[in-house]
Amino acid sequence: MDLLYDHLVRARATGAVFARTVAEPPWGLRLGGSIQLAVHTVVRGRGWLWLDTPGSAVELSPGTVTLVRGGPDHYIGHEPGADCLEPEEFRARHAQAAPGDNPQATVFLCGAYQLSGEVGSGLLDALPQVMTLSAAIDDPLRDVITLLSRELVRTEPAQQIVLDRLLDLLLVLAIRNDFHRSATAPRWYRASADPRLSAALQAMHENAAHPWTVPELAAISGLSRAAFARTFREALGQAPMQYLTEWRMTLARDHLRADDLSLAQIADAVGYGSPFAFAAAFRRHHGDPPGAWRQRERATADTRSLVTHHGP
Repeated sequence: MDLLYDHLVRARATGAVFARTVAEPPWGLRLGGSIQLAVHTVVRGRGWLWLDTPGSAVELSPGTVTLVRGGPDHYIGHEPGADCLEPEEFRARHAQAAPGDNPQATVFLCGAYQLSGEVGSGLLDALPQVMTLSAAIDDPLRDVITLLSRELVRTEPAQQIVLDRLLDLLLVLAIRNDFHRSATAPRWYRASADPRLSAALQAMHENAAHPWTVPELAAISGLSRAAFARTFREALGQAPMQYLTEWRMTLARDHLRADDLSLAQIADAVGYGSPFAFAAAFRRHHGDPPGAWRQRERATADTRSLVTHHGP
């Protein structure tokens, strides 16, 4: 197991192709900020993507992939500032266009991702608001884009499954590509490539419930206790036990939000000897006991769901 895999699995990223479009100019599409992570790639032609902020426009061209984090709305169109339609109206207007009908048409794919829980939020927070990746000749990202292009040329049986799987690959490769080249990649990602720390980090992530100690983690790393503690703090900005507590609290919040596990079961799952020890640690970390935190979070989620389904 590696740490990026662990984060992606725990984030339970689910994707769905929501627009595979041939659009003839003029065209424009507005996508709401409630989409946690949007993925755009142009198969043929050109397009532009922009936010409401001045100077935010980026060109979309074949061979590139653009990811947009949720928050503000974003727009794609034949030119920056084009009039943009809501997705349903946009699909209805361009439903009859075919790739061969107009050489000026743009063929593009949009994907929407939902990442769940604290781990998913942490992954998203590590990404820039808008990220455009251009794949090198030998980059597997280019191969995936090529496969997408071929798959979109005509309708085939089980095409939706193929597109979903390719979109999954696109997301993982894009995140990995960004983390490789970004100076602001998460510290855990950079540290996981350090042979002095990778084994200890993997051990903590694989088994957060184990009663880890600094000497035990140092032994896994092949370092003295002092050298391990110093190297860990330099790489991750916190002591090993502080990092472990943060990770345990992240897992606990996901359990409290998503599961019906009892506090005793969650305590056991994240490495506390009793529900009382877990409650005390959680309260120190969050200011509220875990039961109250769970009730508040679920009430907030219910309210949000009500607004989404019944609001204007």
